[in-house]
Parts: sequence; C-alpha cells; structure tokens
Amino acid sequence: MSKTLIIGAGGVGRVVALKCAQHPGVFSSIMLASRTKSKCDDIAADVKKRTGQTIETARVDADQVPELVELINAFQPALVIHVALPYQDLTIMDACLETGVHYLDTANYEPKDEAKFEYSWQWAYQDRFKQKGLMALLGCGFDPGVTSIFTAHAAKHHFDEMHYLDIVDCNGGDHGKAFATNFNPEINIREITQKGRYWENGDWVETEPFEFKEVLNYPNIGKRDSYLLYHEELESLVKNFPTLKRARFWMTFGQEYLTHLRVIQNIGMARIDPVLYNGMEIVPLNFLKSVLPDPGSLGDNYSGETSIGCRIKGIKDGKEKTYYIWNNCSHQLAFNETGAQGVSYTTGVPAMTGAMMMLNGQWMRPGVYNVEEFNPDPFLDKLGKHGLPWHEEINGDLELT
Repeated sequence: MSKTLIIGAGGVGRVVALKCAQHPGVFSSIMLASRTKSKCDDIAADVKKRTGQTIETARVDADQVPELVELINAFQPALVIHVALPYQDLTIMDACLETGVHYLDTANYEPKDEAKFEYSWQWAYQDRFKQKGLMALLGCGFDPGVTSIFTAHAAKHHFDEMHYLDIVDCNGGDHGKAFATNFNPEINIREITQKGRYWENGDWVETEPFEFKEVLNYPNIGKRDSYLLYHEELESLVKNFPTLKRARFWMTFGQEYLTHLRVIQNIGMARIDPVLYNGMEIVPLNFLKSVLPDPGSLGDNYSGETSIGCRIKGIKDGKEKTYYIWNNCSHQLAFNETGAQGVSYTTGVPAMTGAMMMLNGQWMRPGVYNVEEFNPDPFLDKLGKHGLPWHEEINGDLELT
C-alpha cells in the first residue's frame, strides 16, 4: 500500500484518479493536484460518488520545482504520476529527484518554443535516477505505452526477429462537434502538423505532414484514411528492438478535420510564437486552445470506438510470420464508467496499471526506462481486467507492405 500523487486534472487525470481509487490495496492514499484546484475538487467529488473512496486535492504549478518539492514533501508519496503537460516532464523529474520519489509519465518532453519531442532530454536523467535509487517510467499511456508493450509481447512470444512494425491508431468515434481534439488541443495540433518520419534500414526518413496515406481496415470500425506521422514510441522501439528494418506510425483523420486544420494553419492560428495583440503578447495556438471544446467535455453522447494496435512481420523458427495485436475501446462505455471519453480512458488505464507494476515491485529498478524494457506479461494480464481487453491475430493479412 502506497501513497500516490497524480499531477494533472484533465480527462486523463480523471481516469487515473478513478482507476487508482478502485484499487485501495495498492494506492492507499491518493492526492490529485493541478494549477486549478477546483478541477481537482470536481474530480475528487466524482471519485467519491463512484467508488466511495476519498482523495485529497491540492494546487500546484508544475512549471515550478520549488512548489512541486513543497507539495511532495508535505504529502510524501512513493510515486508521482504525471498526466499534465509534456512541457513539465523535466521540472517534475527534478522535483522527484530532490524529494526521493519515483516518477511515471505518459508522453515525452517537448520544449514550449519548438514543436519537437524526443526522449534525449529524459534519457539524460538515467545516471541521476540510478544514483538516487529511484525509477522513472516513461511513456506509459496507450501510444506511447501499450503499443510498446504489445511490441515487447510480440518479441517475447511470437518472433525470433521482428522486421516490420506498423502502429495503427484509429478513432472511429463521433463527438458531434464541428472541430475538436481528443486530448489537449495545443499538444495535439503541435504533434500532427510537424513533419513526419519513420525508421527504415537504420536511419530516419523525413516526410511532409500527411504526405502518405493508406486506407486501412480496423476491427469493428471498417476502412479509414490513415496517415503516416512521427510518434515518440518509434524512437525507443527501434533502439530496444534493433532487428527492426522499418517502423512506422499511422493515425486516422477525417476529411472535415483536415479541412479545419488547414484553415487553422493558413490563418496563423497554429503558430506557437508570440504575436502582439492590443499591446499584449499572445501565442495564437494558446488562444485557439481556449476557444476549442475541452476534450474532457466530449464524453457525453460520444459514440463509436477507438482501435489501436501493432501490425508486425518477422521470422519465427526460420519462417515468415505476421502478427496483429490490438485493443478496441468504446467511448460510451468509458464515459459510463469514468465520465471521460475513450481517448482519455485508453491513456489513463495504462498509466494506473504501470503505476501498479512499479508499486508492487514487478517493474522496479533504479534508472530511467521505457515500458518495453520490462516484462510485458504481468502488465497485459492486468490490462484487460482493468477495462482494456486486447486481441491478437496470427498470420492474417496485415494490408501494409
């Protein structure tokens, strides 16, 4: 039984808090903190109503290491689960080092002034965490997170060598809005409008945004336009599974979404550099975020489901083999259980499960690690029980070449 501090009170924070509260034998005491305490209070009240468990709340500015240190020292958790903004990864890691607390996040660091994300900044903390006897677990959401664990499961149980990996992410849901993002609009738009890239024959190949499209068939959803993007788990997967000859990431987008996105870019609202407005500096993308629908508000009447998985080709016992492993998540079922839509649910459940793996000692060693560096079996054994059942298909038609 351990105290756990959750930082971030968006849709993912809501799911993590509720799922942790469902397991008081592991998470004996929970605190939820964010810059806006009222959001934490609302979630805490909902958690109490749904589970009967009481969680504490607090205000903290996660950009400020001294504030984080003060809060951590006051609450004295064993683990910090960071589900706020990726800009804050390093400040929270610094605070964990100063206070002697383990760390988990769901997305890798990126600087505010550049739409670029990579693990180098966090991997650089390896020696400091080892010396302190602390562990930092990186990217324990769904993608990154479960997709990396799916890959580790495939390597362990199905292949002698994996050669081709395609991570495929489809949101087949309908929230009824003209334009909305399923997680933080600022992070989402920064992520998908930068150049894409994929790994092939030992090097990165750069692409223009949305340059490559495939029409892929997703279980229970059907055919959807899928576009090649860069996604952070590719960086760690090609490092940890060096037999991969090619690794790519695909995500679905509807034409209406892409039309809105082009307009947003064309009129300058996707800019992340400050502009002068009425004598004040504002960042256009920050302003846009303030007027777009809150992703946490999309759950009610959100129909359909997500489908995310890994399609892998390689060699087993000298023969070619294909393998597809995936999860489908219903937006409505996720909302009924947690009050959050499926994208928040598929990120929050793995974060709680990874935290459980750390606290019960199944995934625990000093240093900074990505999730695929640990035994996937105990995690996947619990994932379905926690609400995200997974499925697999061997030697089927993977469509991608």
